[in-house]
Amino acid sequence: MTGSLVLLGLPFAALCAVVVGYLPAERWLAERAARRRARHNPAAGRRPVEAVAADIRRLGRQLDLIPAGAPMVRRRALQAAYDDVLVEAAGMLGVPHALATEPPGRARDVERLRLVTALQLAGLAVGG
Repeated sequence: MTGSLVLLGLPFAALCAVVVGYLPAERWLAERAARRRARHNPAAGRRPVEAVAADIRRLGRQLDLIPAGAPMVRRRALQAAYDDVLVEAAGMLGVPHALATEPPGRARDVERLRLVTALQLAGLAVGG
């Protein structure tokens, strides 16, 4: 009996918090909808693999097209974004990698190429 009273009291307490102003109504409704979606679709936080592959292709093209006189910070930022998306794709497809642990330099470049090849062999369209 007390369990059902507690369950009935939670929505009332949340409504009171909204009315009093502790929690904005829009945020409360958004959080409630997000919790409901998470219960019904546990993989809702993950991006579709097609979007990840498109990001890999886009960032790869941008890296290839950086002019010779471009600032180094631009190249490093694009390289970091490219690496992050490669790691995301590897996690989605279960491809083992050491890209996140390699220090910047030749070893990281080799691991990046190995990971791109492994993703292609796993069926992800990363080139083009």
